[in-house]
Formats: sequence, structure tokens, C-alpha cells
Amino acid sequence: MTDEIRINALVFPDVTQLDLTGPVQFLTGIPGAVVDLVWHSTDPVPTDCGFSILPTTTFADARPADVIMIPGGQGAFNLLEDAVALDFVRAQARDARYITSVCTGAFVLGAAGLLKGRRVTTHWASHAMLSHFGAIPEQARVVRDGNLITGGGVTSGIDFALTLAAEIAGPDVARRIQLALEYDPQPPFDAGTPARPEADQEFVASLIASNRERREGPVLAAAGRNAGSDIAR
Repeated sequence: MTDEIRINALVFPDVTQLDLTGPVQFLTGIPGAVVDLVWHSTDPVPTDCGFSILPTTTFADARPADVIMIPGGQGAFNLLEDAVALDFVRAQARDARYITSVCTGAFVLGAAGLLKGRRVTTHWASHAMLSHFGAIPEQARVVRDGNLITGGGVTSGIDFALTLAAEIAGPDVARRIQLALEYDPQPPFDAGTPARPEADQEFVASLIASNRERREGPVLAAAGRNAGSDIAR
């Protein structure tokens, strides 16, 4: 009989849907995996792509999980002031085997007081702002620091999911999941990160500046609340 592996993933308005659906597609390949999508209610939640996703449970009803996963997107920054969501993340993290995020979901973990002194990654365009939470930003597709596993921007979530699958069920299972889903990336362009030769450096600078303008205020406010609370002590 296969042991159950409970995975609670947040879903919220303006989530980057691939941050959520990409990893979930891979993680459901783990034997015994049970994934819940958690929000305030089970009403449809609009994503950044124009379609909605149905949560499967609520913050009030969700069971404790082996894995708590926070996806990213502009909507993640609205969660930095959502006390119910942050309390849920903290409560789940206390007993979870793995505390995880994809892309800018890392900022929700930071606002919940879970990143201080820990190595972590996120999307390159918001990467430097992680330091406001006392985190140690590291540029990588996947970063592991103890039971904290974080993925970089968007498609990095698939690498993150395979890393987590191997951790939970072993490398052979992870390889079979990769094979079944034909994950064999061979992009037509060499522009996937700012360091790649075909990356548009003007766009890189513009997006970093835009994200800082939109996001640094909420990040600093959340970091300030952490500094004045018992979370940071």
C-alpha cells in the first residue's frame, strides 16, 4: 500500500498559472500524491492568463500537508497583506516535511517569516528584493536549504517539481515522471535567462526596474511587519 503524500498548493487571484499547474502536473505523478488547491473559498480564482482555476479546499478546511507550495505571479504580492493566508502558510509550515515555492511565491514565504538566514531563489527580475526578508538570494533553477526548496521563474517550477519528486519518491520515480511527460526542453532561442547570449539586456533592465517599482513597497512593508513581530525573534 502506498503512503499518502499530501501537497497543499495556494491558488489566488492573478497567480501565474504555469507556476502552479506546471509543478502540480509533475507532482501528481508521485505515488500516493494528493494535491489540494487552497484559497479563502472554493469559488473560481482568475489567473494571469484570463481563465480561472477552482480551489479544492479552503484555508479553514485544509488538512495538514507534507508539502506546502506557494506559486508566484503579481497576485502573490497582494498576499503579503493577507493575514489569513500568511497565518495558514505559517501553520502548515510548522509540521510540513517540505516548505516550497515557485517564482515569486518565495515572497509569500518571506512575509510569513520563513526565509531569514536561508538560501532561496525566485524569478530573476525580482531576485534582489528577497534580501529584504533576511534571505540569502541564490541564482539557480532550484535551491535547497534544509527542508526549504525553492524554484526560480515560472518554467523552473518543473525542475523544482522533479527535484522534489526525487526527494520524496527517489530518482527512478522522478525519471519516469519526466519521461512520461516528455520533458526534454530544446528551446529554439538561447534567451532563457539574463545571462544567455540572446537575452535582450534592455528588456532585462526594464523589467527589473518595473518590478521594483510595483513590488518593493509591499515587500518592504511586509519585512517591516516581520521585524516588529515575534516571527523574526
